[in-house]
Amino acid sequence: MNKFSIKPTVYFGKNSLEALEKIDAERAVLFTDAFMKKSGNADKVSSLMKNCGKVSVYSDIVPDPPVELIASALGFLLNENAEVVVALGGGSVIDAAKATILMYTQKTGKSLPLIAVPTTSGTGSEVTKFAVITDKAAGVKYPLVTDSLLPDAAILSDELTASVPANITADTGFDVITHALEAYISINANDFTDAFAEKALELAFEYLPRACKNGSDLEAREKMHTASCLAGMAFNDASLGVNHGIAHALGAVFHIPHGRANAMVLCHVMKYNAGLDAFSSGSSVTCERLAKIARFVGLPSFSARQGAQNLIETLRRMSRELGIPQTLADVHISEKDYMAQKAHIVKSAVNDACTGTNPRKIDEAAVESILKGIEKF
Repeated sequence: MNKFSIKPTVYFGKNSLEALEKIDAERAVLFTDAFMKKSGNADKVSSLMKNCGKVSVYSDIVPDPPVELIASALGFLLNENAEVVVALGGGSVIDAAKATILMYTQKTGKSLPLIAVPTTSGTGSEVTKFAVITDKAAGVKYPLVTDSLLPDAAILSDELTASVPANITADTGFDVITHALEAYISINANDFTDAFAEKALELAFEYLPRACKNGSDLEAREKMHTASCLAGMAFNDASLGVNHGIAHALGAVFHIPHGRANAMVLCHVMKYNAGLDAFSSGSSVTCERLAKIARFVGLPSFSARQGAQNLIETLRRMSRELGIPQTLADVHISEKDYMAQKAHIVKSAVNDACTGTNPRKIDEAAVESILKGIEKF
């Protein structure tokens, strides 16, 4: 027996931030980062929480939130005696809020409502049961996966993404594409997740280049926000694959932004999964699935192999046009530093929680073969 469910209520479109006025609590905590506080967006969101007696702001969230930060945030929640949490920011902020609330529940036995307000279009964390925290000492990212991490509501506001720079828009946009593609070819994919993944890919292929070219294009911003949310709904149920396993490992060691790490290896992973690499002699179910996506986004696909190849080459061309780094040299990683960490990266990718639903068998040799695609110094 299978199950599919959607928990978060999603507010979107014009004036979606007004949903914050629905929050009714004596003591609320706003999780955010220093940029959101400095830009005035944190104050804007706080001012809309009109039915809250007190709104306390925790703005210490940093990219790839470490376990130490989660402990600090937990202390803040306990001290403020919070009744509800609003997370304003990118995936790191929302993930930090999720992990902190999980610890809060384990410590107190009480749950806290979470309203997620994403400011980038990438992680889909506002609608998923996933969160990622980092153990910097061990150089490992830990994906947390439990239904209790699902936010209670998500608010999608394109106006909060209008100032995101083109390079970050590209990074996060490729995170959307990776989420949707990995969910679509996951061993846990089903008709429901396919529907979300297909729509997410349709929107991303059309609107990501527009959003990168003109950040003030609010239609493109809104559509990418929607694509990110839909892709999150897809992988929330179908999970992901080795692309994320490798990205987590690279990010933990070399601090490459998550979406960028995903984008760098995406074509190499899809080539491997489709059986188009030197270690495979023919087509596969995954190859046929990628060919279906190729047709869906308007690419020639007279055979499964041709369709998958066209999709992969289109993604490669798009990534180059949007300024995604193609090699480790492009992100200023030396051969010496990489070789010193390679074995750890490979092992971490194989053991990553996301890798388990990859459609093709993954072992250390497979990860090494994929990594060769970016090993240029």
